[in-house]
Amino acid sequence: MVSIMNEALRLEVGHKVLEVGAGSGWHAATIAEIVAPNDAPRSEWGHVYTVEIIKDLAEFARRNIMRAGYGDRVTIICADGSMGYAEKAPYDRILVTAAAPEIPKPLIEQLKPNGIMLIPVGGTYLFQSLVKATKGVDGKIKRENLGGVAFVPLTGRYGQRL
Repeated sequence: MVSIMNEALRLEVGHKVLEVGAGSGWHAATIAEIVAPNDAPRSEWGHVYTVEIIKDLAEFARRNIMRAGYGDRVTIICADGSMGYAEKAPYDRILVTAAAPEIPKPLIEQLKPNGIMLIPVGGTYLFQSLVKATKGVDGKIKRENLGGVAFVPLTGRYGQRL
């Protein structure tokens, strides 16, 4: 799923990326390899901001990112990711690694024009679709269903009502 999502995001060197749901930090590290590769000048590097609502999981991801040497390319934030991370917006790419009932408005607002967002949308555990949302220069969102998926529920203000 990580490879599928990374490919669908059409990541490029220099992109600023928001990930909602840090997990172990591994997905953020794979993105950092693409947007901020070691063989590119640091002045051209992008950055990954990953937001995790569960404090212990955010700390776990932070330790993994630091131990693996990605601390200069990935920032872990413990907060409600369904609200995005407005402090560093707008983002070239946004990915959400938990299923939302619909695309949270703050994430749409924080996506740059011509930006791409991937988010599982649907029920708590069943009938979810991976949605690719592309924001036009006019601010309108074009949605494309990339197929059925099964993710844990997104929690927080714009998450699932459990």
